[in-house]
Amino acid sequence: MSAFIIQPPETPSVAIAGSEKRFAVRRIVCVGRNYAAHARELGNDERDPPFFFTKPADAVVDSGTTIPFPPLTENLHHEVELVVAIGKAGSDIARDGALGHIWGYGVGIDLTRRDLQDIAKKAARPWDWAKAFDRSAPCGSLVEASKSGHPEQGRIWLAVNGEVKQDGDIAAMIWPVADIVSICSQSIELRPGDLIFTGTPAGVGPILPGDRLTGGVDGIGDIEITFEQQA
Repeated sequence: MSAFIIQPPETPSVAIAGSEKRFAVRRIVCVGRNYAAHARELGNDERDPPFFFTKPADAVVDSGTTIPFPPLTENLHHEVELVVAIGKAGSDIARDGALGHIWGYGVGIDLTRRDLQDIAKKAARPWDWAKAFDRSAPCGSLVEASKSGHPEQGRIWLAVNGEVKQDGDIAAMIWPVADIVSICSQSIELRPGDLIFTGTPAGVGPILPGDRLTGGVDGIGDIEITFEQQA
């Protein structure tokens, strides 16, 4: 048995709908610009092929949590997303077999320090400080694919303090779930515990201290996050 100099951290995890068990998170992969309208609202070409960035596993936050407003930003944005939970390992997965690697689905919010992202883009630097900060990946309870099926359409939405800001349909994804899993697996080996945030529809916008975010995907679940008021 190995001995460690420091105590190993707890395993990050996400709740499972209707169960006391939890889904251990190994890695978080996010897809950029997977809805044409969102790509256009940020001034990008909607025809770009999919690209990926990552967040640390311990960026996950359970639905219903109140979290501190992140530092170093004056322009924090919400991005609601369908989340794919991987349950079977694989690399270079064929599109036709991609859905067989999925354990389930959830609803997540890709929190983005947009001002830091804009700076990074202009300097051609990585997005880590804009995307991969503490508590930047809130995720609702996961539902098993055997119960939800593999959604191809359904409303995806997010509201700030009860006012709907994002309202779309996952059918509008440029690259559907099977394509995302297959393309991602060509670069890295997907393993059980990996989460894939599949992109966000148009309507992303700012969050302020004290704001309450609610959102959901039809047939999958809901999410709720509140930001602490600043002193």
